[in-house]
Order: sequence, then structure tokens, then C-alpha cells
Amino acid sequence: MENYQIETKNLNVQIQKNSILKNINIKIPAKQLTAVIGPSGCGKTTLLKSFNRLLEIQDEVNISGQILVDGENILDRKASEIPDIRKKMGLISQKPYPLPMSIFENVAYGLRIHHNKNAKELAEAVQYCLEEVGLWNEVKNRLHDPASRLSVGQQQRLCLARAIAVQPEVLLCDEPTSALDPIAAQQIEKLLLKLKKEYTVILVTHTLRQAKRVADYVIFLYFGMVIEQGTADEFFNNPKNPETKAYLSGEIS
Repeated sequence: MENYQIETKNLNVQIQKNSILKNINIKIPAKQLTAVIGPSGCGKTTLLKSFNRLLEIQDEVNISGQILVDGENILDRKASEIPDIRKKMGLISQKPYPLPMSIFENVAYGLRIHHNKNAKELAEAVQYCLEEVGLWNEVKNRLHDPASRLSVGQQQRLCLARAIAVQPEVLLCDEPTSALDPIAAQQIEKLLLKLKKEYTVILVTHTLRQAKRVADYVIFLYFGMVIEQGTADEFFNNPKNPETKAYLSGEIS
């Protein structure tokens, strides 16, 4: 896997003088599904949010090192350019957060901001995105109902449709199935496997079984450090590090 879309070099993150990430050196392959795993509190979500510079909205955050996206260090980008970075990185949260508007407008929102489309083009784009996430047939007759009326699983798929509407390059998924029932979680997993053909997908997950099912590449974090990374096959079948072996066997959690 030589085609890497994201690479970090000696990335360090301190929040309120606490070291959350320590000398992170990783490479994330393009158009693959990379799972970031590790115990709670090991820095998984912090790593994910560093990729679209969302961390900087918090107080007392100190970031050093490099985050290279398509070879460019995004930490060097000016504040005025951060919206472009976030457009490139669609973020799917642990809990779905549909906008307080209709199903249609949730998907159209980003399209109105980033793309100059007429009404017909807008309607076609919204339909396309809803079809991509397998939601169109379920909502096509109630597009103007509030998004809040959807089930939690449907809301998560709607958030995914909203993310891909602005044509990002990367999907950052922060435990997107943890609030869902098994059937809805399976739908999201299938979607991510489908979407990786078009996008680089980074999935933070606390479930080893899920990582085994969907990952092409795995990064294992422990106490804010990268313990091991590699293809899913190598990682799960031939782990190199004692901590990795202990985590996979359930000795540490």
C-alpha cells in the first residue's frame, strides 16, 4: 500500500497541558478502510479530530509536528483555509446529529453552501446521496418531514449522506455504530465498505470484531502512542508487539 493520503510526522497533542498524543507517526492508505483501535482514553478521537483541525476550537490545545494530507501539511494552513480542510474531511460522530430541519434540507445544506446548483440539480444531488446511503426508498415520500422523526439508525445514514454531499475525499467516522442496534450497525458497516471505493475511510472503533470485519489497515493506539500499525491481515494474524498481542487476547482493554 504505497498510495497514502494522510501521513503524520511526530504529531503531538496537548490539551490543558495533558499529553494526549505522543510522537504519532502513521500513514493512512487512500481509498482503503483504516480502523483506529485501542482502549478508551487512548487518543483515538483526538487523532481523528486533528485531521480536520477540529481540536483547535477547544481551549488550551497545543499541536506540534506535521499532518500531511495529499503531501501538504495542513497544520501550516491559515485559519481562513480551515473550511476547505473540513470540506475535504467529512466527519461522522458517535451519535447522529441531524440538523433541525427537513430530511431534504439536511442533505441540501452543504450543497447550497459549496455548490451553485439550480433546484433541479439540487434535487438530483440530494436523491443521489440518499441512494448512496440506502435511505432514498425509506424517505422519498417524506423528504420535507423533520429529520428528527427518523430512527437513530436512519439519522446516522442521513448524516453520512450529508457528509458525502459536499464531495469530501476522506470520511472520518468516530464510532458511528456504537449508538445503534445490531441491524442498523450492520447497515453502516456495509455502507462504509461500499464507500471506501470512492473515499478514504478512517474508522475509530472500540470493537475488535468490527475492525476484523471491515478494516484493510489497522492502527493500534495505547496511552496516546502508536504501538503497531499494518495491514489488517498482518495485524490480526501476525502481531509483532507484546502489547498488541495482549490487547487482541483481551488481557488489556
